[in-house]
Amino acid sequence: MGADTRASVRTSADDTHVTHGPIAHVRDRAVVGGSVVGSIVHASNACHYAADMTGTDSTAASDRIAGSEGPPGAIRRVAIVGAGPSGLFAVQALLAQEDQRVEVDIFDRLPTPFGLVRYGVAPDHESIKSVAQALARVFDSEGLRFRGLIDFGQDVTREELLAAYDAVIYAAGASEDLRMNIPGESLPGSRSAREFVAWYSGHPDATDQDLTGVESAVAVGVGNVAIDVARILTRHPEELERTDMPQAVIDTLASHTVADMWIIGRRGPHHASFTTKELRELCTLEGVQVRVSAGAFDGIDDADLDRRTRANVEALRAADARQVPDARCRLHFLFWRRPIAVEGDGAVTGITVERTEVDASGRVVGTGETSTLETQLILRAIGYRGVPLPGVPFDVEHGVIPNEEGRVTTEDGHVLEREYVVGWIKRGPIGVIGTNKSDAVQTVRLLLEDLATREHEPHTAALLDLDAHLAERGLYPTSFEDWQRIESAEAGLGEGFGRTRTKIEAWAELLDLVARERPGGPPTPADRDR
Repeated sequence: MGADTRASVRTSADDTHVTHGPIAHVRDRAVVGGSVVGSIVHASNACHYAADMTGTDSTAASDRIAGSEGPPGAIRRVAIVGAGPSGLFAVQALLAQEDQRVEVDIFDRLPTPFGLVRYGVAPDHESIKSVAQALARVFDSEGLRFRGLIDFGQDVTREELLAAYDAVIYAAGASEDLRMNIPGESLPGSRSAREFVAWYSGHPDATDQDLTGVESAVAVGVGNVAIDVARILTRHPEELERTDMPQAVIDTLASHTVADMWIIGRRGPHHASFTTKELRELCTLEGVQVRVSAGAFDGIDDADLDRRTRANVEALRAADARQVPDARCRLHFLFWRRPIAVEGDGAVTGITVERTEVDASGRVVGTGETSTLETQLILRAIGYRGVPLPGVPFDVEHGVIPNEEGRVTTEDGHVLEREYVVGWIKRGPIGVIGTNKSDAVQTVRLLLEDLATREHEPHTAALLDLDAHLAERGLYPTSFEDWQRIESAEAGLGEGFGRTRTKIEAWAELLDLVARERPGGPPTPADRDR
């Protein structure tokens, strides 16, 4: 991991080289591949996701699209930018329908599909395996091709995709995390939970996380991302041995013990967005003593709570009352507090918080009462937003591609032909996994309606041959078979550790694996050092 290598295998008649650049430079573009250092899928949604995907009859869809049983007329070609969950839900909707024969190419900046299911779902949850298996079945269709190592905006432009396809769907996610905007936030030791999750999930762009000297850690936010990072930091290291985390990550987590873990929320426990299953799991970890801040439950009337919120409050009350003899770690839920400053001289040494309350208008305001917690690591998990895709309209205020129910529009509301959007980059980082499925169905329905209105227009014969166009520039997209070679190598690596899989996190190793059977052969060490 780290910032030394990345991106496309490029070949010409007399040379092969790997283009690369610092992560700081590519982070703005990391969203376009769908599998970004960014948007986080929670394990709480994984089972729902698997159930949704299992319902896909990909073989039947393939028969309808590739065979003679489909509707008459030429095959329409659709490009999807981003091979994460939203993009694959769009594939599912396109290939399951019978009204229009389609072929789909799904592009990603990485050589690995599945996006944040691979790099954002907590790796200590077994349900991930069923999610990945369900997603992989989408690729059984002959009507779908995976086109990896193609960076939208750099390797292929919006104009080129529109010239090569009848329709383009953007499925980019939301890769930029919100900041607290308080003094000291940029001190070393104050980081994004997104970056921390990317590290332990084995994303090749992730920065190594140094936990030296970290005895107390803080997660700011009361959603499942905060739950995930707190669980990874407080779970017994032996329990992480069975995960598919890179071995270097497991070694780092095993060699550093966090004695105090804090989760901070500016409202009360009945306002937190935790899912109950994940909250209960965190609160019952072996050897972890839970403490909830004094007064957190004051004024809560259980009769006013919905089922999930009531269950969360009950779980927190039970955890707070439970005594854990000889606890190896303390987990503190600090409600009705907001961070106002990160303390430290050259590195984080603490975080100052202010007590909060709700005023007469319903706004959360500070009371002026402050306190400072000693900590060496602060992980902010307070939300995400999308970033612009090169050349594509963007609503800066809301962090989304402007659209009408999935049809891309200009900033002033004019609908653009043949461009569509799904997922968080369409509606913002809201909803659960199932929301992304219905969201994709809505967009695909409109796309098909639009294709039907252009039924008699010239299309496929006049489209740009993108494969040939890229090859002229020495660009050869990776395939799903290339991904399967990575998958096989990870299974072999995991076998040596007694696991099902151990993720390969280094760009150099990933590129070697996908380049072995490609024009020009694999990149050499000299190529990677350029």
